[in-house]
Amino acid sequence: MVNNLSEKHSLISNWISELRDLEVQSDRMRFRRNLERIGEAMAYEVSKVLPFKEKEVNTPLGMSTGKVMSEQPVLATILRAGLPMHQGLLNFFDQADNAFISAYRKHHRDGSFEINLEYMTCPPLEDRILILCDPMLATGSSLVKSLQYLRTKGRPKEIHVVVAIACTVGIEYIRREEPSVKLWCGAIDDELTAKGYIVPGLGDAGDLAYGSKLQS
Repeated sequence: MVNNLSEKHSLISNWISELRDLEVQSDRMRFRRNLERIGEAMAYEVSKVLPFKEKEVNTPLGMSTGKVMSEQPVLATILRAGLPMHQGLLNFFDQADNAFISAYRKHHRDGSFEINLEYMTCPPLEDRILILCDPMLATGSSLVKSLQYLRTKGRPKEIHVVVAIACTVGIEYIRREEPSVKLWCGAIDDELTAKGYIVPGLGDAGDLAYGSKLQS
C-alpha cells in the first residue's frame, strides 16, 4: 500500500517545498526542523491506522471513556540522514522503543555503488509494529536491506516505511521485494539519475542536515 500525502494539500507539502528550495537549504537548522515536522505530521497520519483500545480514566469531575493506543511501535531510522525525521516521529510516539541502523553507499570508481550495513541497535521485533523512516527513497536498496537486517531481531507483524520524498523506481522495488510494507510518502518524483539520486529531489539530505562528508 502506497500513501501519497501530496495528493491533498497539507503543511507537509509546504515543508517539502522548503526542503527543496536552494535558498532555504542554506539554513541547516531550518532544514532539520522541517524534516522533524514532517516526521511529526507523518506520525499523526500513521497513527490513524494503528490499533487503539478503550480506557476509562478518572477526571476531577467523574469518569471518561477514551481511546488509547493498544501498543507502542518500534521506531527505526537509517543513520545519519534519518535522525531529524526519527525525532519527529518520537515526539508523537513518545513512549516508543527505538532502533538505529548504519547503512551507506560504498561507491566504486566506475560510478556504481553497493549498500553497506555496519551497525544496528534494536529491541526485539517479534510481533511488533515497526515504523522505519528515511528522508529519501531512491533505488529502495538501502531500505530493503535495512528491513532484512531488522528481521534478524524478530518478524514484525506490521511494517510502515515513512519517507519525505520517494522515486517511482524505489516504490516499485519496495512493492516487489516487500509487498506487505505500508509506504507513506510526502511527495513522489519520477526521475532517478544513473548515480541513484532523485530528480528534482532535494540533494543529499544527510549533508544538508549535518554538513558534507568524505565519500566512502
